[in-house]
Amino acid sequence: MSSAASPDRARLEALAQQGIAALQRGDAAAARPAFAAITASGTASAQMWLLLAQSCDMLDDRAAARAALARVLAADEHNPYALVMMGEILTREGDDRAAVAWYGRALAAAGRYQQLPPDLVQRLHRAEAESSAIMGRFVATMHTALSAAGVDSAAAGDRFGECLAILAGKAQPHLQQPTNFYFPGLPQRAFYDPAEFGWTAALEAAMPAIRAEAQGVLAERAGIAPYVEAPPDRPAKAHSLMNDPRWSAFHLFRAGQPIADHAARCPATMAALAGLPLPRVAGRSPMALFSILAPHTHIQPHCGMLNTRLICHLPLIVPAGCRLRVGNHTRGVEAGRMLIFDDSIEHEAWNDSDDVRVVLIFEIWRPELSKAERAGLTALFESVAHYDADQG
Repeated sequence: MSSAASPDRARLEALAQQGIAALQRGDAAAARPAFAAITASGTASAQMWLLLAQSCDMLDDRAAARAALARVLAADEHNPYALVMMGEILTREGDDRAAVAWYGRALAAAGRYQQLPPDLVQRLHRAEAESSAIMGRFVATMHTALSAAGVDSAAAGDRFGECLAILAGKAQPHLQQPTNFYFPGLPQRAFYDPAEFGWTAALEAAMPAIRAEAQGVLAERAGIAPYVEAPPDRPAKAHSLMNDPRWSAFHLFRAGQPIADHAARCPATMAALAGLPLPRVAGRSPMALFSILAPHTHIQPHCGMLNTRLICHLPLIVPAGCRLRVGNHTRGVEAGRMLIFDDSIEHEAWNDSDDVRVVLIFEIWRPELSKAERAGLTALFESVAHYDADQG
């Protein structure tokens, strides 16, 4: 270091000490010129710019504080102090939308650190509280505007209600995320109304006979296996109930073929299934089974393999405390009342009761697929099944 540089560095270090001491005693007026001189030297670190911002902020010079914070963030975009201070300044300026954006970035940035200074933790807690208050004000304003426009949110329907919940941060968008195969352009609908399908009334009417056969299966126990089983020849996908008998299945059709002895034990169920529009894909479909969920068992959130199908539930044995969530929609499960949903959207199920829950499950083509698309998909899926068989 040159002899000319050393006195200048010593001067800047002395200014830094003076500025920090002034901040510690709450004298922002004395601290600001010290940090301003350091930053004017052209050699200031992000920390010096942050201290200048703090001095300006204490003096309520918001424009100068924001300019200094911009220099901090240019050097360190994840600096949580600078991010939360930006939000605080914008809150004082009444710019809720901008403030909540900065608070969100500050809270995200804070997650990058294992430990944070206590004063920063307090500011982040205030940021969370202020973000919640801002969202409350935003939602109230939104509903006031809707009322003034004569809009009844409830009358506008479930989709409108869901969009409001997502806008208010009370829900997240849930889109199709099939694990194996995605077909583009299909509607993002979690649940379908069973009344849209002409065959549901007849199937619900057959429920007592189907339930009696399911009760017989439960009594005998033969043929019941874990619903999720690890494949013998490939890596298993993670699942909390892998090989767990708390979620079990009694298969009637599997890989497109009826299981003869199971079908023989359930003639009423097989007759009911025969009248349904089940996909016919060699080596793949139909599929149909009794899903058996043990008491106090939770099927964790997951997505199905395909978005070209809908999953149909005919609840048979349903104690109180059973429900199904698909995306942002949770439905109670009631015996004899069909549930039809897109299982490529994240879903989960609960049996919070002390008794077993049994549901007949099968799949159908999505109604939006054309005849030509179904034919193409059938050939495509069969080619995959044949390839798997040839490789086996």
